[in-house]
Amino acid sequence: MRSSYRQEDVIFLLKDITGLVKPQPTAERERLIQAGRHYCEMLPLEYVPSPAYMEAYEEALTHFAVPVAAAVERLTDRVMERRGREVVLVSLARAGTPVGILLKHCIQRKYAVRVPHYSISIIRGRGVDHNAMEYLLERYQGERLLFVDGWIGKGAILRELKKEMENYEGVSPELAVVSDPANLTALCGTHEDLLIPSSCLNSTVSGLVSRTFLRSDLIGEKDFHGAAYYGELAGQDLSYAFIEAIELEFGKGTIQEEKPVIGQGTEEVERLAKAFGIRDINLIKPGIGEATRVLLRRVPHKLLIRQDCQGDASLAHLIRLAREKQVPVETYPLRHYKACGLIKDLADT
Repeated sequence: MRSSYRQEDVIFLLKDITGLVKPQPTAERERLIQAGRHYCEMLPLEYVPSPAYMEAYEEALTHFAVPVAAAVERLTDRVMERRGREVVLVSLARAGTPVGILLKHCIQRKYAVRVPHYSISIIRGRGVDHNAMEYLLERYQGERLLFVDGWIGKGAILRELKKEMENYEGVSPELAVVSDPANLTALCGTHEDLLIPSSCLNSTVSGLVSRTFLRSDLIGEKDFHGAAYYGELAGQDLSYAFIEAIELEFGKGTIQEEKPVIGQGTEEVERLAKAFGIRDINLIKPGIGEATRVLLRRVPHKLLIRQDCQGDASLAHLIRLAREKQVPVETYPLRHYKACGLIKDLADT
């Protein structure tokens, strides 16, 4: 699989389907998804950020590079304590990939060891890429594999991992993330709903790689899951600019010891479903990263902001996107998250 990342930083175990799938507009994809078509069978048209939105991204990078770097460093220490120098990083494409690269670089910087890093696909409702897993297990002991993602929203991918890893003896479903506001993993940099600036953009901060794709007419039984390479966006590629901006801040910040987190984000999602009469919890996307994805890739119904976060700099890009797309913004007494995106239920329109 092509990408704008260097091969020594990450090896993508994906099939290149560039040019074989026509990207579809957001509204068309949303109709099909809610009618029962799986999101992995389509590719979205990439959102082209406005100058105002790119300004918000740059501001986010300026404001949050230090806390993100500190969270990556804390995560690095926890990974090395639990897994040691033989760890093999397996990031979940695509949001996990830049975090996997940061983790790999930080391990090398702090512990003087070069660990392997691969990126594979896992799809909610369809599972992990079994051919990619076979590839890894032919080369490494299962105990060495560690899955990496950017953040945990309500834990759907973690649940998918736990279910899938029952098929692989010795492989832990543990997930290493920078931010876990849902309080579902101990292997995180922070339980705060932290803005990871890479969540603000799509392929242009993820090696110019699309989200992953799985459809039987293009992905054979022995193929890896697919992805497309957006080479036409090379002039806008910020993938390494993001990595370098975070790495410049290594060693400059600290994360305060956090108070014990009470409860889990999954309980909060269930409360939100009742409060807003939402029949399908997949239409609820809690956390800064997930809310950003709603505004970039789905048809939003509204954006919820925690009451004490109305002037929070980490939400500036969300507010700007909501204004651009004329999405209502409401304050709400969220507990685990600073923001939550609600997807429009097209059955109600």
